Amino acid sequence: MQILSYHFSILQCLILVFSAFIIGLSKAGINSISILTVSGLAYVFGSKSSTGILLPMLLFADVFAVKYYNRHTDWKYILKLLPWMIIGIILGVWFGKDISEVVFKKSLAILVVITVISMIWWETQSNKSVPNHWSFAGTIGLMAGFTTMVGNMAGAFSNVYFLAMRLKKEIFIGTSAWLFLIINAFKVPFHVFIWHTISWESLVINLCLIPFLLGGFFVGIKMVKHIQEDRYRKLILYLTGFASIFILFSL
Repeated sequence: MQILSYHFSILQCLILVFSAFIIGLSKAGINSISILTVSGLAYVFGSKSSTGILLPMLLFADVFAVKYYNRHTDWKYILKLLPWMIIGIILGVWFGKDISEVVFKKSLAILVVITVISMIWWETQSNKSVPNHWSFAGTIGLMAGFTTMVGNMAGAFSNVYFLAMRLKKEIFIGTSAWLFLIINAFKVPFHVFIWHTISWESLVINLCLIPFLLGGFFVGIKMVKHIQEDRYRKLILYLTGFASIFILFSL
């Protein structure tokens, strides 16, 4: 299959379709599984170029997520994370290009796995007070901002933060949707004018994948409706850990 100057094998086409579907599923509320697309797109386009392919699809799905879950957004948590994430993104723009991507992502995956294990331990404790110190949001925000610029992997850290805040299912999804719509839109100029990873050709590929992304989004909405509140927390926690382990061993 050929799209402009890109030539895709059948396997690569299947990876692209699967990735678009997974992104839609993730943005509908099955968070963290979008990390699974990182390795697939890197296989097709290369690590750095794949970030420019992935970002417009994430942004498009964010718009639908905001439209659907807007009434459930809690802006208090967005405002706590957003400034730190913006700083992290700027650091990622200037320093991310000099980091070995494989080493970086493996290190990140290990860090996320450790964080998830800590969260699982915390869930079993009788004292489940919410961490309100600014340093918690600051640390998570910086890590999320830096990693979303370098590898589109911030979802793991935002999931940990929202789980720690004990947000209910709909609030979790709606708040996350608005946060990443803002953040992903903020990243676009850096990809276009500094990293040059988004072009008209890459946008044509994104356009071809929109139907599969929407399919994943609507399937995800139906799935989320049937997941009970307590099971949703566990699902997100375990998916975050699984996705990080997948990244660790697939790079």
